[in-house]
Amino acid sequence: GVIKSVEFGHVIVNLGRAEGVIRRDQQIPREAARVGERVRALITKVERNNRGPQIFLSRAHPDFMRKLFAQEVPEIYDGIIEIKAAARDPGSRAKIGVISHDSSIDPVGACVGMKGSRVQAVVQELQGEKIDIIPWSDDGATFIVNALQPATVSRVVIDEEDGRIEVVVPDDQLSLAIGRRGQNVRLASQLTGNQIDIMTEEEASEKRQKEFAERSKMFEEELDVDETLSQLLVAEGFADLEEVAYVELEELASIEGFDEELGEELQNRAKEALDRQEAAHREARRELGVEDDLAELPHLSEAMLVTLGMAGLKTLDDVADLATDELIAKKREAPRRRNNADGPPMRRDRPMREQDKGGVLGEYGLTEEQGNEIIMAARAHWFEDEEEAPAAAEATETQEAADADSTQ
Repeated sequence: GVIKSVEFGHVIVNLGRAEGVIRRDQQIPREAARVGERVRALITKVERNNRGPQIFLSRAHPDFMRKLFAQEVPEIYDGIIEIKAAARDPGSRAKIGVISHDSSIDPVGACVGMKGSRVQAVVQELQGEKIDIIPWSDDGATFIVNALQPATVSRVVIDEEDGRIEVVVPDDQLSLAIGRRGQNVRLASQLTGNQIDIMTEEEASEKRQKEFAERSKMFEEELDVDETLSQLLVAEGFADLEEVAYVELEELASIEGFDEELGEELQNRAKEALDRQEAAHREARRELGVEDDLAELPHLSEAMLVTLGMAGLKTLDDVADLATDELIAKKREAPRRRNNADGPPMRRDRPMREQDKGGVLGEYGLTEEQGNEIIMAARAHWFEDEEEAPAAAEATETQEAADADSTQ
């Protein structure tokens, strides 16, 4: 369309038979809008009101970049090449993951074009936005390595339950992997749909050693075993008491130096330790004044109930009033403090935003489905009360009618 006017930073576009608006937050930063110029944008939403349809446009949305590539790359338009994922920092940098459904066509080369002609056409439309074109892979680790280019990655550890990814890079690649003001890792996170934590080889080694020591000490104390046996359990991949207690006995017995008798004894001790912890949490929960009704809700352990009580959530109504994110959202890690090469340092006293603090039970790794089930179960008594009220009123009316008949 043609730019008709600019009002309070919002661009009004004449589309012919209607008008559209590009709001300030949907424009490319530092892009000048001049009345009378033609502009391309993506229709993101249409609202109908008394004055006719209101059309919302965007030049900052990742799908706008997808559409531009479809116009410039015939293979994308024809469906031979597919853009599987896209992430943008409008006006600065973007990443797209592409795959070819024809093995004879290189998806990256097709998007770049002869001497970069195709990608440059998109870059010019996006006001010089640098675009990284990355080959898509169904293997998550491989795609993450590609997404963090141009940094070199040593190792990728994926935690599917928490939706987190740890990426280990050489010390001299840390700044490159994070990018200026965290841009590279932020775009890679958006592209893969997972939070990516970057650490150096030294940091990864320190973390592994710390976790190994903590888990070994926990097994040593809770299972009443010597240091050698506790370290052997950790080395075999056991991380908590639940794994020891409920793993198949054959798996424990297959550890070098173990037999079925020792495995069975360890499982019994692990179950006893879990029972002790549960009893201690139950006592703590009652001291906090958390109602027993909460213990009947699905997916909640006594430890979780203690956490709820410490947060002041002690009744069904307290939990029922929560949104799912307020209950189970995971805490966002504070971004790594940058060195001077990465941009200005972050302020140490910057307060954590509410959306970064996570939900009350965020540390327990509950899924969204489980969170919804907990909250709906907590709200169940609301609907029971609503159903009982009309029934009680009807019973009262019936009794009053009976009393009236008896007096006649």
